[in-house]
Amino acid sequence: MRHISMKLWLLRPASVAALIFLFAAACSPAQPTPEIFNTSSAPTIAVTPGASLDQIDGVFVGDYLPRPIALQDFTLPGSRGDAMRLSDSNGKWRLLFFGYTHCPDFCPITLAEFTQIKEMLGEQADQIEFVFVSVDGARDTPALLTGYIERFDPAFIAFSGDDDTLAQIQQDYGLFYQRAENTSSPENYLMDHSTRSYLIDPEGNLISTFTYDSTPAQMTSAIQWWMARSGM
Repeated sequence: MRHISMKLWLLRPASVAALIFLFAAACSPAQPTPEIFNTSSAPTIAVTPGASLDQIDGVFVGDYLPRPIALQDFTLPGSRGDAMRLSDSNGKWRLLFFGYTHCPDFCPITLAEFTQIKEMLGEQADQIEFVFVSVDGARDTPALLTGYIERFDPAFIAFSGDDDTLAQIQQDYGLFYQRAENTSSPENYLMDHSTRSYLIDPEGNLISTFTYDSTPAQMTSAIQWWMARSGM
């Protein structure tokens, strides 16, 4: 995995400024967060062991799924109201990430990279929504999420997840998250969580995922490939 400091050099100055603000506001210093996407605990995403997942005909397309997963819909409060549904954005592609606003590293970097992807997509950006789902609903109220997400792009969508809803959809995404207790300052805990980004088609099917190592340029070209291939 590339170091976070190296990823910062790839960001636009405005994005770096936003990250500096967010890092300063983090409750605790950054701690290593492992990439966890265990197909043994998510059999619907399992593929042939040893298979090369990231290319089709030599084109990087992310870790594609041999059979798309029809995602369960969910309803949560968030940046656009008290009862938002994932299906509200059906008809558009979605690039989705799970995280939390107090995250000192992976989340703000990923969202800053989402702004780069949106810019690189150009006119095609009208065909996709960028979605952030919090795994820390106890602290991430809709008001807090709205202010947080708007630092990156006011058009991005944020959901405040609760444990019951996340447990319901967890296997669809192979999602992992858990609270890392802070005994010296209990209210300033961190959350360990998966760091993949998920590409969802306009009909609500998960078709590919991207590891944290994927660059904005790679993800942009992959999204464009999927858009062209699907004709949607």
